[in-house]
Amino acid sequence: MGNRCEGKVALVTGASRGLGKAIAEKLASEGATVAITARTMDPDPGQQGSLRETCDEINAAGGRSVAVQADISKAEDRERVVAEVERQVGAPDILVNNAAVTFLRPLDEFPERRARLMMEMHVLAPLHLTQLVLPRMRERGRGWILNLTSIAGDRPPGPPFSDFDASAGFGMYGTVKAALDRLTVSLAAELYSSGIAVNAAAPWKPVPTPGAGALDLAKTDTEDVGLITETVLILCSGDPATLTGQIAYTQPFLESRGQLP
Repeated sequence: MGNRCEGKVALVTGASRGLGKAIAEKLASEGATVAITARTMDPDPGQQGSLRETCDEINAAGGRSVAVQADISKAEDRERVVAEVERQVGAPDILVNNAAVTFLRPLDEFPERRARLMMEMHVLAPLHLTQLVLPRMRERGRGWILNLTSIAGDRPPGPPFSDFDASAGFGMYGTVKAALDRLTVSLAAELYSSGIAVNAAAPWKPVPTPGAGALDLAKTDTEDVGLITETVLILCSGDPATLTGQIAYTQPFLESRGQLP
């Protein structure tokens, strides 16, 4: 157990499994009281992972966590989560926007309802949750906001464009992540004088989580989940005066700091 987040409350979305669970466990191991949220509260044979299982594992390891079930795609659930976290453990010092939904399909046949859901989950929900936690962060003069992004938000090289870029169906996913990156840097600039850091982090290579596996994204050339959790920890505990406005890809970011294993 470390102490880089000692005394802080961290809210992590999408923490029933995968990256969200790993991030919640990392922050708890460094002393944070972790509030986690997702749609799946109790173990379900049809789902891998649940909020209750994540909480039990964190508490068994000596950490402290609470869980609030919610659908982050709904504004009323986002408001309820923040209010409930404040009631149970206090206002968040750290917000990790990890919850996501992904559909891969060429843009010329992409359903509007799914495009709207992806925009809601990847852009509007992080913005709204940030707005909800900002008043108390401003009162304290400190705070850390971290958005989980993706290298898919970068522009694919070309022309010519590869067959993969033309057919893989990452267009909408890349679009919402590019928007999230721009939102991150804009918030960092606007909040800089308030002592609130806003950053984004992404794996340099696919991480073999249940979600990535279901999309056939993490079968061969993968990255250990520890690289993203360490990157998130650094960005959620660093000095907001110097470590903000970053779009941090794990391996280049950690290497630049001399911390790549």
